Amino acid sequence: MRTYFGNPCFFVMNIKTFRFNAFSENTYLIWDEANIGAIIDPGCSNFDEENQLVEFISKENIDLKHHLLTHAHIDHVFGCNFIFNHYGLAPRFYHLEKTLYDFAPGIAIKYGMPPMTMPEAGEFITLDEVLNVGSIQFKVLFTPGHSPGSICFYNAENSIIFSGDVLFEGSIGRTDLPGGNHQQLLNSIQQQLFTLPAATNVYSGHGNITQIGLEKMTNPFF
Repeated sequence: MRTYFGNPCFFVMNIKTFRFNAFSENTYLIWDEANIGAIIDPGCSNFDEENQLVEFISKENIDLKHHLLTHAHIDHVFGCNFIFNHYGLAPRFYHLEKTLYDFAPGIAIKYGMPPMTMPEAGEFITLDEVLNVGSIQFKVLFTPGHSPGSICFYNAENSIIFSGDVLFEGSIGRTDLPGGNHQQLLNSIQQQLFTLPAATNVYSGHGNITQIGLEKMTNPFF
């Protein structure tokens, strides 16, 4: 899926969604009007998926500058080593995800998946940091509960948030994995996400796009 956001008053954001790996994880590619781009949660897990990504980036002439993770569960980090090797970009995430990130290869083996190699992490994202993807600015929201260091990337100008596995269409992230906490996740959603404008479009780690206002009214967990 490819989506274009922006109007003459705001900076343009282009979004391409890839659904990768056995977990049907949403990998997001975003870029501005000058083709400066970022990849969020690269889940590409085989040659065909890697090739899809490379061909699209090449076709659109995207200058990939950022490699960002909302969290470090294996379905969101399968492609980290590929992005590092192919584009020279180390993944950036919040420091509380470092243990999960380091454990990803062992978790993959436990699930019976091919061996994984993880590149050295880049500079940790800080909660007061403004992430600049070309002309597009993202605020970092700390949303633990699904994992200890889950973060979301919010762009107010285009009313978009990349929520990782915190909030889904009609559901929320699971909390039965190591480091998960159900009440903490509910608090994160209510205090960080449900305080955003109702028209904010939510791009989740799995499933379809939804909106904050719709989830406040219909999500069965609230």
